[in-house]
Amino acid sequence: MATTVKKKTIKAVTKRFKKTATGKILHNRPGHRHLAASKTRKQKRHLRSLSQATGSIARALSLSMGK
Repeated sequence: MATTVKKKTIKAVTKRFKKTATGKILHNRPGHRHLAASKTRKQKRHLRSLSQATGSIARALSLSMGK
């Protein structure tokens, strides 16, 4: 009997990304940590919201999360 090897969860991915109940992959937008004085109020407000990963990137992240 051939058994398949389980894929290990990549912990760095699970810390940075969140999987919703419907299977969407959400992440924080980059560019909000520093150099914020040169950004407008609107830019900083939009950076606070979560962004959704799509396409092949979302598929790869979902496999890396192991869920």
